[in-house]
Amino acid sequence: MEHSSKYIEQAVEQMASLPGIGRKTALRLVLSLVKRDEARVNRFADSFIKMKENIKFCDTCHNLSDQVQCSICSDHRRDHSTICIVEDIRDVMAIESTQQYKGVYHVLGGRISPMDGIGPSDLKLAELKTRCKMHEGIKEVILALSATMEGDTTNFYIYRLLDNEKITITTIARGVGVGTELEYADEITLGRSIMNRTPFEVSLSR
Repeated sequence: MEHSSKYIEQAVEQMASLPGIGRKTALRLVLSLVKRDEARVNRFADSFIKMKENIKFCDTCHNLSDQVQCSICSDHRRDHSTICIVEDIRDVMAIESTQQYKGVYHVLGGRISPMDGIGPSDLKLAELKTRCKMHEGIKEVILALSATMEGDTTNFYIYRLLDNEKITITTIARGVGVGTELEYADEITLGRSIMNRTPFEVSLSR
């Protein structure tokens, strides 16, 4: 579909490149921006530019942050003896929305998937091992990865990776359905899954 303005076409093309946004939705959003006054559009664009220029990854857990250390890792009220391991930053947001978890996180940046060419070295697994070795106060690691074959493979790899550490390894209860990405689980189900977590060894005997 051709538009009467090349600038509209360029804006639609860029908007439609975002995940989950088709061309019709992109056009509707672009036309909405056209109708807004210039100051509002400038603020809108500036917020994205500032985000891209200033956003960082936490040195400790690899969550998004405005500082070297994220607000969760720097919060002394959190339980730093418990680390919840997740695949993605969106999983941190999903778990935080339940208000049931008071520990800290470790974001892997994905899961082991040989079919997609993703191996252990592509994830923040070496950093996890180092973190657990360097901090003697860590007592529990919670595996909160998606209920998929790749998630299970990554869980087992982490279990073996931390085998020599004196750390209890647990996994969230399977209230989250098989094949479900963590971010799509509803807050109540996800909250219960975290609260009712079980020793990882139990899942191996099933």
